[in-house]
Amino acid sequence: MSSLDALIDALKRLPGVGQKSAQRMAFHLLQHDRAAMQGLAQALRAAGEDIKHCQRCHTFSETELCAVCADPDRDARLLCVVESPADQAALERTASYRGYYFVLLGRLSPLDGIGTRDIGVAQLLDRAKEGVEEVILATSFTAEGEATAHVLAEALRARGIRSTRLARGVPVGSELEYVDLSTIAHALVDRR
Repeated sequence: MSSLDALIDALKRLPGVGQKSAQRMAFHLLQHDRAAMQGLAQALRAAGEDIKHCQRCHTFSETELCAVCADPDRDARLLCVVESPADQAALERTASYRGYYFVLLGRLSPLDGIGTRDIGVAQLLDRAKEGVEEVILATSFTAEGEATAHVLAEALRARGIRSTRLARGVPVGSELEYVDLSTIAHALVDRR
């Protein structure tokens, strides 16, 4: 395999990047921006070597504890469960949550062979015993995300730990006639 084919093949591994997009990126980098290509290679190498998972919450971190887990000013009574470091980053960008996190690094998917052990449910339950008063289940609203939230809620309830689920409904700024029926139905059920 040539170096060009290897580059295109490597770029195709990125989510949402097909053959044509990978080819365009490779040609652009080689023809117009070799400095960016070198910077990208260096950044990828450094990230692969330096970035690990936080020992406490499992998000990405270059240190044993991530910045959130190391922050003593966070509210230790709140624990927000998310599926991925990207989900945690999205919640952090809102600046409306000041508790800690637990990143599952996935969601239940029996068809793919992903069970409770694979997403760290035992570690979550241990973590929730550390003075946590509320576990906020912030999994996605897909079938797998809903199943994951349900299993977690039942496991937490069995241990006497309160859990809540992110609200769902009509997005702010949307017009009702353009919102899908499932979203409207959930908004009616979850109204307050």
